[in-house]
Amino acid sequence: MAPSKAKRSREPCVIPGGFTVLPLKFSTDSVSCHSVCVKEHRVRAEKNTNRPLDRTLFAINIPPYCSEAVVRDLFSQFGPIQSVELRERPGTAEPAESKLSRYFTPAQKEGFKVGYIVFKSGSGVTAAKSHPADAPLVVSTEQRPVRTGLKKWIHQYSNSLIQPDKLQADVDRFMQEYDKKKEESEQKKKEAEKQQEEDEEGWVKVTRGARGSKARPHSEAANQKALQRESRKKKRKELLNFYTWQHRNTQREHIAELRKKFEEDKQRIAVLRAQRKFKPY
Repeated sequence: MAPSKAKRSREPCVIPGGFTVLPLKFSTDSVSCHSVCVKEHRVRAEKNTNRPLDRTLFAINIPPYCSEAVVRDLFSQFGPIQSVELRERPGTAEPAESKLSRYFTPAQKEGFKVGYIVFKSGSGVTAAKSHPADAPLVVSTEQRPVRTGLKKWIHQYSNSLIQPDKLQADVDRFMQEYDKKKEESEQKKKEAEKQQEEDEEGWVKVTRGARGSKARPHSEAANQKALQRESRKKKRKELLNFYTWQHRNTQREHIAELRKKFEEDKQRIAVLRAQRKFKPY
């Protein structure tokens, strides 16, 4: 009976939902174990190429003291790792973060997270799912110690201090990139305006728009001219009949002009009849 009992203990612990429970100890001296649940990442709606369905392991209940580097070290025993991504909650991949300095990015919240571990081979996912339940993973070892308690607070406080020379270097680098992007934008704007300029005969080069839309000049200058023309037309209409009595007088003048034309037409018809040249049909 003893051999069969030992054999059962070397089997992985699988819970409902298809998750495999991996025991986790902070150090070899720790008495209690933490449980991290993993399973193969298979989401049909997932279209992110950074998470291949056959090589990605989805992990939940990752403790706060486990950074991406710690997770990489823990799961590297199952196979070579390509990338590690930790997030507050599961979901589609977020767009690539901007390459800003840590001075311009908000601090991440510390709490339990979910992770996406991408192995270089699908065998790494199989090995992690087959890990026995009686062999806990150790977070902090002599080779890779993890700071906790007072040492962790001192390290966080030291990193929170801003050094003026490094801050100035990051600000200068950011401004250089901003000026470069601004110059490129102005250059593209000038080129677009140059393409949309009228030639000697007043013709404007019109580019093809999207399918189903009318072809029109796409330059900013052409759009501004069209908006200015519409604005002038609208102002003229508003000023024409601004007051009620102006609108009333305009109608009276129009009616009087119609009556005058009617009398002139009557006199013209009478003259034609007298000359026997009036032919109504």
